[in-house]
Amino acid sequence: MINSNPMIGFFLAMTTAVFWGALPIAMKQAVEVMDPFTIVWYRFLVAAFGLGLFLMWRKQLPIISNLGRMSCVVLAIGSLGLAGNFVLYNSSLKYLNPHVVQVIIQLAPVMLLVSSAWVFKEKLGRHQVVGVIALIGGLILFFNERLIELFTSFSGYTVGVSLAVTAALVWVVYGLAQKWLLRQFSSAQILLMIYIICAVILTPMAQPQQIFAMDNRQLGMLLFCCINTLVGYGAFAEAMSRWQASQVSAVITLTPLFTILFVDLASLAWPQYVATVSLNIWGYLGAIVVVGGAVCCAIGHKFISPSK
Repeated sequence: MINSNPMIGFFLAMTTAVFWGALPIAMKQAVEVMDPFTIVWYRFLVAAFGLGLFLMWRKQLPIISNLGRMSCVVLAIGSLGLAGNFVLYNSSLKYLNPHVVQVIIQLAPVMLLVSSAWVFKEKLGRHQVVGVIALIGGLILFFNERLIELFTSFSGYTVGVSLAVTAALVWVVYGLAQKWLLRQFSSAQILLMIYIICAVILTPMAQPQQIFAMDNRQLGMLLFCCINTLVGYGAFAEAMSRWQASQVSAVITLTPLFTILFVDLASLAWPQYVATVSLNIWGYLGAIVVVGGAVCCAIGHKFISPSK
């Protein structure tokens, strides 16, 4: 049940957008030394520990015995989806600048919307169809300078885009699993179980000793990535409990614009570490259209009458 408090809900949703907007910039610094599997392993480990303590304090730890056979299967699938999303997202940053990855990842919530309509028999509204079309058009504008390269060569840029798109796809698997599990558990309880499972899954591939090869800058970025998982997802969950989901989603779609802003600011402050945003006017317009398409999917029903 939503404990309606729009002002707090807006603040929490904006906190999520700001933290998620800064995340790829920090991860790109950390991935210079540490491989994606190890970064993600650290993130899940810290998030599981922090969220576990929080739920223990609130006496809201999930009751594992409530998990049936089907729930266990869905939980495992959702965990693989989120782990895959985190690893692929991190891997794409080896080839792409943060703002490019953040724009591509906007495919995830829109694909979840379409997938939910298919899996859970939910009806797509006219505003959501318009939003999907706008998102696709915005992506074409965003990549206007490199469309030929994307489809005619197998460059590092193409590899990065492919990884980011796949990250969005596997996030949909996690999103569908979480939606199914919400019948039994709260979003925070689901996240805790998934964080723990993901940390266990990635343990054989993680190399924790890589942390000793990091300098202070890279170590600080890794720490921020770990804290970001807790704060970003925590603020998001709280926002959803205090404000309408559509309104929260609309604010979250601002994330790519925050990334572009933060990249511009960071490139001025630390030009030796952060590359500037290299977009022409059509690229900037495309980023805005992508965000507009996602906003339309979230709250477009307030402006576009539903189909009869």
